[in-house]
Amino acid sequence: MSKYWSDVVHKLSPYTPGEQPKIAKLIKLNTNENPYPPSPRVLTAIQQATNGDLRLYPDPGSDHLRKVIAQYHGLQADQIFVGNSSDEVLAHVFQALLKHQRPLLFPDISYSFYPVYCGLYEIAHCSVPLDAEFQLNVEDYLQENGGIIFANPNAPTGCNVTLEKIEFLLQQNCDTVVVIDEAYVDFGGDTAIALIDRYPNLLVVHTLSKSRSLAGLRVGFAAGHADLIAGLNRVKNSFNAYPLDRLAVAGAIAAFEDQDYFLQTCQAVMATRERLATDMRELGFEVLPSATNFIFARHPRFAAEEIALGLRQSGIIVRHFKLPRINEFLRISIGTDEESASLVSALKVLLHSS
Repeated sequence: MSKYWSDVVHKLSPYTPGEQPKIAKLIKLNTNENPYPPSPRVLTAIQQATNGDLRLYPDPGSDHLRKVIAQYHGLQADQIFVGNSSDEVLAHVFQALLKHQRPLLFPDISYSFYPVYCGLYEIAHCSVPLDAEFQLNVEDYLQENGGIIFANPNAPTGCNVTLEKIEFLLQQNCDTVVVIDEAYVDFGGDTAIALIDRYPNLLVVHTLSKSRSLAGLRVGFAAGHADLIAGLNRVKNSFNAYPLDRLAVAGAIAAFEDQDYFLQTCQAVMATRERLATDMRELGFEVLPSATNFIFARHPRFAAEEIALGLRQSGIIVRHFKLPRINEFLRISIGTDEESASLVSALKVLLHSS
């Protein structure tokens, strides 16, 4: 460790992203990327924006994109904040809205960036256990807190909390911000954005990486009361006044404008997910209910680590988390029907040869 580091750097436990292997011809089911390409309108918009205007700074507020997102969700532009990926948006959320003397609450099994941000920004926090079925009970969050955040549907479990339960939590927790991280909501959940005009302490975070196939473009946004958005802008403008480049803005706008393509690809992913879950249950796997573009599964007789290694030797990569409570589960991204069939075939060989 360098003697020149700031004190906080020595204490950090950085986030570990999913592996991005350089090996050719792998079936990559470990990072929840969409198996389908972006809308053709996105590619056209980016090509058209690739011109001499790239010498100019982009609009610091990404006003056109914020207006498009607001209209899409029935909000006003001052209720939308955009950033360079939902990870950056979340980083600003932690800094602007969740750093208080009382602890921030989030599930013990959830997006592993949450404790990383707490370490980076020195935020007091407390993890709240999911129940034995890996479900989140909102009643467990009715305790003193400096804010609440959870992914819904959850990652890596895929399980969903209903809007009715979220609204109950908001009604019972009026004095601090409740952040719902909806990275996967378009694959079977109901967005809490519909509750924003009734609850000034609600902030909802989205990404265009998953359901809109734009993981490589890095665009995310938050929706909430204008006062919350103003706080995020104060942090953003103290960090990076120009987070989204011209190409990202053009592509993101086009993605929202092609609703038919968006619905078509989401439905395709969900249909494949249900077929894969059925096939894996027939192989003896326990598969948690999923409202995401992945499934979370374990086998009662075979170790998850051994299955992951065997699949890798067959040219298929899935995600194994070596963490308490979930070390026997695999998180498997939903690929194409052909990729799912290859996965099932490889699993049959592995299970029958062991």
